[in-house]
Amino acid sequence: MRVIVVGAGVLGTMHAWQAVQRGHEVVHIEREPEARGASVRNFGLVWVGGRAGGEELETALRARELWEEIAARVPGLGFRANGSLTLVTDEAELAVARAALARPDAAARGFELLAPDDVRALNPALRGEFAGALRCARDAAVEPRTAQRALKDALLASGRYTYLGGREVRDVVGGDAVRDDHGTTHTGDSVVLCTGAWLGGLVRELAPELPVRRVRLQMMQTAPLGETLTTSVADADSFRYYPAYGGAALDAMAAARPQPPVAAAHKMQLLMVQRADGGLTIGDTHEYAEPFSFDVTEDPYEHLTATAEALLGRPLPKTERRWAGVYAQCRDTSRVVHRERVRDDVWLVTGPGGRGMTCSPAIAERTADELGW
Repeated sequence: MRVIVVGAGVLGTMHAWQAVQRGHEVVHIEREPEARGASVRNFGLVWVGGRAGGEELETALRARELWEEIAARVPGLGFRANGSLTLVTDEAELAVARAALARPDAAARGFELLAPDDVRALNPALRGEFAGALRCARDAAVEPRTAQRALKDALLASGRYTYLGGREVRDVVGGDAVRDDHGTTHTGDSVVLCTGAWLGGLVRELAPELPVRRVRLQMMQTAPLGETLTTSVADADSFRYYPAYGGAALDAMAAARPQPPVAAAHKMQLLMVQRADGGLTIGDTHEYAEPFSFDVTEDPYEHLTATAEALLGRPLPKTERRWAGVYAQCRDTSRVVHRERVRDDVWLVTGPGGRGMTCSPAIAERTADELGW
């Protein structure tokens, strides 16, 4: 079988991986020389803890298994099973953590409630003031800036994979081929379009009623911390953002401690992950109304810096990079992904939202199963 994959972000690359591992030939087409979108502009989090129960959690858990399996063959992913700590600062936030611990699927997520001394023993870099933390042992991390390149190198070594960067697909020809802007037609037994936040042009022609929206975020990265942050870290505002934490306890927390105006205006949470070079990736904001700003706003960065410093109990290293990114999210956020047959043998797979880095391996596996690869 010959599979054409369009889009070399993490979702497209994982589809290429599935096809090659199942013995097929893959032609992988990307409009940039290499991935430049949300797949390299994220935390690299394999984030299980906050997922909604049911299909979303099952997808995340399966993806977590696949990330670890793939990393055993591709060390360049930088995979590490570091877990996460969501730090809480008062009784209202503690109540949300306790409610999460009472979920029937808490054990599957690896949830554990830690006292402050236990938090510091597990992650000595956290020297600020907090009342404890919800630990998720199943969370993990990879290196987003290099993961796709490492996967591509491994795919090239198979001898069944061709990568074509700097080519934009302009048309679907018949029901089993695409034509790029070099005038080349690529024919396959299956074509999978994983075009990320690129929802106009050909995508709109193929799926004019696409139930997917775009979301913009702002993030930052610091110089090396100078010590090891042994887990990924979140603040309790992440309870407001992830579906695993809804209910009466969250409502009480929201009433007792409204977000600061800047955090509420930019729909913020703190997530913090240490990179392989020791720097910290910190974010993020969420913007849903287009047209998006073309620049980044400073107030959210000041809020993120203050929040991170309060938990670390020390000043952050110098900020070395700031950036914005845009990803595609299903309008019905309970859906893990939008998978649509747009021509006979042509499928569009998009809209995982902030779950893309976490869930892509399992999303691709399901596509491969459904298409009979």
